[in-house]
Amino acid sequence: MSKSIKLISQSKCYGGMQCVYEHESSILKCTVKFGCYLPPQHEKKKNLPIVYFLSGLTCTEQNFIMKSGFQKYAAKHGCVVVNPDTSPRGFDFPGEHDSYDFGSGAGFYVNATEDPWKTNYRMYSYVTGELPTVVQNNFNVNVGKSAITGHSMGGHGALISALKNPGKYKCVSVFAPISNPCECPWGVKAFSGYLGENKSGWKQYDATFLAKEYDGPKLEILLDQGEDDPYLTDKQLLPENLANSCSANKLINLNFRLQPGYDHGYYFIMSFMEDHFNFMAKHIC
Repeated sequence: MSKSIKLISQSKCYGGMQCVYEHESSILKCTVKFGCYLPPQHEKKKNLPIVYFLSGLTCTEQNFIMKSGFQKYAAKHGCVVVNPDTSPRGFDFPGEHDSYDFGSGAGFYVNATEDPWKTNYRMYSYVTGELPTVVQNNFNVNVGKSAITGHSMGGHGALISALKNPGKYKCVSVFAPISNPCECPWGVKAFSGYLGENKSGWKQYDATFLAKEYDGPKLEILLDQGEDDPYLTDKQLLPENLANSCSANKLINLNFRLQPGYDHGYYFIMSFMEDHFNFMAKHIC
C-alpha cells in the first residue's frame, strides 16, 4: 500500500473490512477522508470491480458506511466500494458553515470558479480524477470495471460524472437525485455561489442538460425515487425532467422507478440497496 494514504479505522464486516482512509489531496488542497470497503475477495483476487458512492447534503464519509447496509451486497458480488466526503474540510471561508446546503458538507460535485471557493471546492475533479487514481494505486481493483451511485446531491454527482465521462463508468444507479439543479432552489443557490451568475456555465453540471447531449457508449441508469419524498413535492429533485431528456436520447436507458410510501432518508436507501448492487454487478462483475 502506498504511503500516500493513511488508515484511520477498520472493522470486519461480512468477511471483508470496512476501512476509512485519509490522504492529502492535491486537487482540494486539504486532508480528505474516504470510506473503502474491501470485500473478502480482496485478499486473494486482483482486478476487483469498483463502486463509487457519493453522499448527499450534510454528509461525511460516515453516513453511507453506518446507515445503508451496503456491505452485505458488496461482499456477495466482490466489489470494492469507495465513498468520499461531500466537500473539502478545514477551511473557514466567510459563510462556509452558515447553512446546510452550501459550503461545508455541500460541495455539489462541481469545480467552483468563484472566489473564495475556486481553489479548494473542486469536488468534480477530485471524484472523477484524483480519487480513482488513489484507489488504483492502493487496492486490487480494475478501474475499467467501475460503477457510480449516489443519493440526492450525490445522485446529481453520480449522474454528471457518468454523463461527462462516457465509458468511465459502466452504469449509474441513483437514489432520489437532484436531477435538474439549474431549475431547483438547492441547485440555484449552490451554482450561484460556486459558479457565478452566468447561468450558461451551469449546464455543464446539470444531468438534465447533459443527458440531451450525451454521445457515448450505451449508458444504463437505475433511478429510484420515493413517492412520499418531501423534496420531490418541493421541486428540489425534478426527476421527471431528467426522464424526459433520457427518453429523447437512444444512447441512454433510464429505469425510473417511483416507490410508493418511501421518503428521502436512509430507510429508503437501505430498502433498495440490494437491487442497486444487483444492477451494478450485471455491468461490472
